[in-house]
This record gives sequence, C-alpha cells and structure tokens, in this order.
Amino acid sequence: VQLVESGGGLVQPGGSLTLSCAASGFNFNISAMSWARRAPGKGLEWLSGIYHSGWAYYADSVRGRFTISRDNAKDTVYLQMNNLKPEDTAVYYCAIGINMIELNAFTSWGQGTQVTVSS
Repeated sequence: VQLVESGGGLVQPGGSLTLSCAASGFNFNISAMSWARRAPGKGLEWLSGIYHSGWAYYADSVRGRFTISRDNAKDTVYLQMNNLKPEDTAVYYCAIGINMIELNAFTSWGQGTQVTVSS
C-alpha cells in the first residue's frame, strides 16, 4: 500500500486548496477512502470519507466547506477545501477506511501534506 498526498501549502483565511492522494498497491476501486488531519499538539481528526460508489460523509467541522471526491480511473482521491480558517492548519493525510474506527486500525500512512492557513 502506498498513499502519496500533495497539494498543500500556505493560504490566506478564506482561501481554497485542493489536496490529492495518489494510491497504489491495493484495489482502490473497491476501497473506501478518507481524509484526516493532525494539527500541532492535537490528535488525528477524521474529516471525510467516501465509498467506491461516491457516497460521502463529513465531520461537522468541515461539512459545507470541504468536498471529497475520487477518480477510480486514476486511483486518486481529492479534498477540495474552501473558506479555509486558521484552525484548519494541519498535516493532512489520506487513508483506507470510511471512519475513525477504521483509521485507528490503518497503518500504511503516507507522509501527508502540510496546509497552513495564515494571513
């Protein structure tokens, strides 16, 4: 299993970013995928999950601002982030699984991508 996150960066409050996660080494087309983040000094926070069908779920903290999507032909999952806030500053990870219970059992984490929201 290999997951490679990209697309992070420095953005001003209210700005947008789109993160990508390129997956390999497993059957992506039948796998649920999630995005999670770890802010400085905090634990891992599940943000959103998407089934192979495209059915998606969101944490309350990002619902209405973030949109998860996937391209099964490219083995890639995306996270479109709008109206970013300073509290969104974190390292963002993708993972196999649909919720925090499954993420707690996940071990093949990538390097993540840093998102910094600051003026």
